[in-house]
Amino acid sequence: MSTVRHDLPEADVFTRTYWDAAAEGRLLLRRCRSTGCGRVHHYPREFCPYCWSEDVVWAEASGRATLYTWSVVHRNDLPPFDGRTPYVAAVVDLAEGPRMMTELVGCEPERLRAGAELAVAFREGVPVFRGAGE
Repeated sequence: MSTVRHDLPEADVFTRTYWDAAAEGRLLLRRCRSTGCGRVHHYPREFCPYCWSEDVVWAEASGRATLYTWSVVHRNDLPPFDGRTPYVAAVVDLAEGPRMMTELVGCEPERLRAGAELAVAFREGVPVFRGAGE
């Protein structure tokens, strides 16, 4: 009997591009190509959430972000999270503008501060973030 992984995504036809890029170590965002908009958004959608245009494309992100907020999780009973505690769940501001929920890795929780510079990393094809200098 196989164990269900609660920490890995189930890609569908639309998000497969995103998850394939992440498996290659690239973070993709969606960019609106509508005249007068041009905004970037995340999580991936088939339309622009700002102007509702369906003229959106995949765009590679810089991988840079700043820490917006975080929480240190000390208890999570779902495998494999139970073996990772404590871990840092976070929201980061991507350099391109959108906010993204993620996990911070390789960071000492007591040294975290809002606005800290971060860089994307990947664990099993899932984007996570670490300190920009680490």
